[in-house]
Amino acid sequence: MNSTPNPTGRLAARAIEGQCYMIAAAQVGRHNERRRSYGHSVAYDPWGELLADAGGYDSPGVEACEEEGEEDSPIKAPSVIVVDIVPGRVAEVRERMPIQDHRERATFPR
Repeated sequence: MNSTPNPTGRLAARAIEGQCYMIAAAQVGRHNERRRSYGHSVAYDPWGELLADAGGYDSPGVEACEEEGEEDSPIKAPSVIVVDIVPGRVAEVRERMPIQDHRERATFPR
């Protein structure tokens, strides 16, 4: 288990490495007295740009909710995020940064 509660930086890195869209769903809320999920369902484009973030415990206004005793979830309604997936964006990124050309053919055949 890692000690950093925010994995979104690593998700952006995976999007850049894979030159693909990275979409990650995440629960948010207090499940019992010992377990609380961080939240932040996110979507990144192949260049690592954040397209959407559904929010979580460190979102604006969350501290106020917790102080008032509403500890079950910082998000008061189910969240749905919608992003445009642009296939041309993948090709654009792969042209600008051709990492596929640098892979060892014996290890990573096409």
